Amino acid sequence: MKRTAIALLVLHVAWGCASSSTAGNSFAAVAPSLSVERFFQAANTRDLRGMARLFGTPDGPMEDTGSSFGCFWKKIGAAFGGQSCVKWSEVELRMDAIAGILRHEDYRIASERTVAGSEAQATRIGVDMSFAGGREVPEVGFTVVLASGDRWLIQIIELERITGT
Repeated sequence: MKRTAIALLVLHVAWGCASSSTAGNSFAAVAPSLSVERFFQAANTRDLRGMARLFGTPDGPMEDTGSSFGCFWKKIGAAFGGQSCVKWSEVELRMDAIAGILRHEDYRIASERTVAGSEAQATRIGVDMSFAGGREVPEVGFTVVLASGDRWLIQIIELERITGT
């Protein structure tokens, strides 16, 4: 809760102090970290739909499973190498598994850097995490990509850093 208030304060100050030509850039610099923080909040409360809104690819969030009509065209496209539709039940299972792994006591954003060579604008956020029982895991990587509508979505989470596999 405290981290969210601080992040919102920083965002508010950056937004209020910036001129109209740089306001978008100020937000863009903070937005990847905010997406990771919101994802952590959703994971700890097992808000699977909230997690699915923040997880995805440059094409959009995982929550957007498509309508029946849209899925029809995706299935046809999948026959030619495109992506097929994912059912909400599959998304829900994936998000539940991720939430179980990410359940934490505390975290700290330790690093942030642009990902070179990415097809879409991407940032890697390194997070130091604390788990129940005093277990600490440093530098868990979250790759956050810029999707349509200037939304930052988490595309990759280095879960093996937490699970040890």
